[in-house]
Order: sequence, then C-alpha cells, then structure tokens
Amino acid sequence: MAQAKKKKKIKKDIPARGKAYVSAGFNNTMITITDPEGKTICWGSAGTAGFKGTRKSTPFAASKAASQVAEKALKLGVKEVAVLVKGPGSGRDAAIKSLKNTGLGVRSITDITPIPHNGCRPRKRRRV
Repeated sequence: MAQAKKKKKIKKDIPARGKAYVSAGFNNTMITITDPEGKTICWGSAGTAGFKGTRKSTPFAASKAASQVAEKALKLGVKEVAVLVKGPGSGRDAAIKSLKNTGLGVRSITDITPIPHNGCRPRKRRRV
C-alpha cells in the first residue's frame, strides 16, 4: 500500500493592514479583503453566506457576508482595513457597519463607483 503524502501548510506573510472591497450590486454584495498590493486574502458574498434569490440583495445578507469575511481576515491576522465601496446596491452601508462591528478597524471609506463623464452616444431621435 502506498502511504498518503501530507500536504505542507504554506505560511503566508499577511500584513496587519489591508483593503476591503465592497461591490454592492442590485442582486448580490461581494466583499474581498486584500493586502496593500491587491493580492486576495479572503472573500465572500451574500450567496456564500447562504442566501438565495431576492434575499441576496438585502442589507441583512450583506452584513452577514461581511461579518463572515471579517472573521476570516481576523484569524489570518488583518487588523485594519481601508474600505473601497463600488456599486449602487442596498448592502453598501450594512457591509461597512458589519466590518466595523466584527472587530476590524476601518481606516477610511472611499467610493470608487465608476461614473460615466459623457456616456454612450444616444439613439437617433424617433420620427412620427
């Protein structure tokens, strides 16, 4: 019989400060915590928190997802985050509050929602 090989645990150097990206859409809220260079440490969403369908778009689902991600990050050694929020969804504020209440220090909150400066060319005018 062949012996099963054990996988070696890879020790990652995770800094105490990081960035938390909150992407709040109309259907879901995704939270990603990265190190200062942008490498993903942990992530989660309202879907991975166990919500399905229209309940994924609620602020409650966003807060549950954010608290799960914050607990993962705290276990890995992240203590402070700068929050970058993107999107028009209803889970924006709830996710930030939940990150703060779980024990992560929130250094700053920045809105990085893309805004079109002139947008696409409009359709030609309808003639009746």
